[in-house]
Amino acid sequence: QVQLVESGGGLVQAGGSLRLSCVASGSIFSIGGMGWYRQAPGKQRELVAGIIRGGRTNYADSVKGRFTISRDYAKNTVYLQMNSLKPDDTAVYYCNANIVVERSHYEYNYWGQGTQVTVSS
Repeated sequence: QVQLVESGGGLVQAGGSLRLSCVASGSIFSIGGMGWYRQAPGKQRELVAGIIRGGRTNYADSVKGRFTISRDYAKNTVYLQMNSLKPDDTAVYYCNANIVVERSHYEYNYWGQGTQVTVSS
């Protein structure tokens, strides 16, 4: 019914930039908070950045000042602009969203399939 599809990952040198996109599609009535998580090999999945309706954002300390999250409500899309990338940013990045499905009164949490970001030193 609902899908989150990420794009924009890839290989980049340290100091470079990437922009991730995540589009939500399907039987969507409304979208609440959206966010980006990442999981590096051997580590737990962690929150990178989140944004709620109204635009308030929060970031992991490790990415503050380097990453920017934004969203386009009309396109059901959330972005993550990543600048000054470091090898420690290497991970699979996952999109996450709280979505109310059409003809439903409930908000469900959805995940994308993930996109690989690799930063070489």
